[in-house]
Amino acid sequence: MTQTARLLTGAILALTLSTSVVMALDSSEAMPLSTISATGNFLAGRQALQDLRTGDAAELFNAAAQADWDNPVTVERSFMAFAANGQIEDAARVATHLIELTGPNDMASLVIGTEALKQRRYAAAAKALEKAGGDTFAGVTGGIIRAWALSAEGQDAESSKLLDTLGQGGLEDFLVFHRALMADVAGRSSEALDFAKKAYEGDPNVVRVVEAYTRMLGNAGRFDEAEAVIAKFDATGLDHPLIDAVKASIDLKQRPGVFATNVQAGAAEVFNSMGVALGRESAPEITAVFLQLGMYLDPNADAIDLVYGQLLDEAGQHDEANDVYNHIASTSVMKPMAVVRVAENLAALGDRDKALTQLASIVSSSPKDVDALSVLGDMQRAAEKFDDAADSYSKALAIVGGESPADWRFYYVRGISYERGKHWDKAEADFKKALVLNPDQPQVLNYLGYSWVDKGINLIPALDMIQKAVDASPNDGYIVDSLGWAYYRLGRFAEAVTTLEKAVQMRSTDPEINDHLGDAYWRAGRELEARFQWNIASAVDEPDGAVRARVKLKLAGGLDAVPQPGTVAESAPQTETAPAAPPDATTPN
Repeated sequence: MTQTARLLTGAILALTLSTSVVMALDSSEAMPLSTISATGNFLAGRQALQDLRTGDAAELFNAAAQADWDNPVTVERSFMAFAANGQIEDAARVATHLIELTGPNDMASLVIGTEALKQRRYAAAAKALEKAGGDTFAGVTGGIIRAWALSAEGQDAESSKLLDTLGQGGLEDFLVFHRALMADVAGRSSEALDFAKKAYEGDPNVVRVVEAYTRMLGNAGRFDEAEAVIAKFDATGLDHPLIDAVKASIDLKQRPGVFATNVQAGAAEVFNSMGVALGRESAPEITAVFLQLGMYLDPNADAIDLVYGQLLDEAGQHDEANDVYNHIASTSVMKPMAVVRVAENLAALGDRDKALTQLASIVSSSPKDVDALSVLGDMQRAAEKFDDAADSYSKALAIVGGESPADWRFYYVRGISYERGKHWDKAEADFKKALVLNPDQPQVLNYLGYSWVDKGINLIPALDMIQKAVDASPNDGYIVDSLGWAYYRLGRFAEAVTTLEKAVQMRSTDPEINDHLGDAYWRAGRELEARFQWNIASAVDEPDGAVRARVKLKLAGGLDAVPQPGTVAESAPQTETAPAAPPDATTPN
């Protein structure tokens, strides 16, 4: 669970975005624009911002605003686009004009106050945000940033009083972490440790809290306590390079250094927390603004870079995400994670060979990088290099130990690799081990159950497994197909037809599922419908696909024209060779 998701439970989810932001997102049709060109720029800018093509959006909305400078809707969109693109000074300039047009605006004030904080104009930052602290994300964030500005001015009592007021809204569990950082930056180490301990006790598995607390303990020379905190974190099966970096210093009895080096770095953590929370609840451009403000305050905040890069990835902006990942310094402990993401994006952009080369290089230089090994295995499997993939997963298992509940996935994907590589005995053992670690995992239940059905073995346990998987994932067309195919193999054709019809509705363009339904229709005596379904299977398959070749023979001579596994009586299991493997749910289709 992430830091924000835990710390903001029951509080942040009740907050809403400022009314002006929501209004601006929905008001374009009623907006009086002065020229057709401005209208076109506005509409194109809106689409660009939704797509997170923030550079285009900033240019287009700026052109629209310049043509209609007294229209608060175009001005608001221009300031937001500038902020989402990381042009914070431009955003602050336009935000000032927006306030002149409309009066108070939480988001505009937040950008203006953050610019002042960056420039160490703490009194100006506090003044710009003096009305912040309402029930909006921007208002709450502005209140915390104002507390940072007051603390930087030496007004610790006023800063604490402001946080007390914010905490009355149910945010105290979230705010205690930032109280710790403020005290630490101000040099009040003992107070900082007290707050950090309270934040840690609230959730001992949040990476940023664990890092800050162990750094403070280590800097105080309390190495044994720091070791205990890290050991407890490691015992959960969690792993993170930021914690590993602190552990390396603690093991040597060396002070690991402060979490936040200055006011700006500490305040940037507010935007990191809020950005993660917003990413779950709001439009991506709003999330982008918060993360950009964090990166503006602390250009070395690699953790924020990774969150922002992920946001771009989710929007399909892989090239732009790679620019963010490549910006992370080669000396950063987060660089290996960034390089893995670059490789994933290269594969998504169609350059799988380069991605494999890059990942292999990471694994060579960092052989214990489990994330790199896992992604390398996934890519090798997608490239049908099944033996290589199995080897990568085996290396990952050797590192993690293979006995934690979270390790089920390594056995599952290695089992897939073994199965696709024609090593069934090894595959079956891995699937069974995955179920020992995670007995109710629907993908594993489906894969093993489907494989048994297609091999004509263990049919009753297989049917139970697949039914259990369907109960857990009733809308997964692949798993529903497995159940229908199990009915088919058992000669229960009426149930097979009903179930496979549901699977086709869920996955109408999957050739294998359509082929299965055609076979079931044929055995049920519905030959016309069978031929219709086979034609669909052929149409949606690749030109040289295995299903198309199989269907061609069926269309010419019926189902018996193709070697069939047939049906298997419940009392006498057979062991025919399976015609096809179940879909690999770990790889995008």
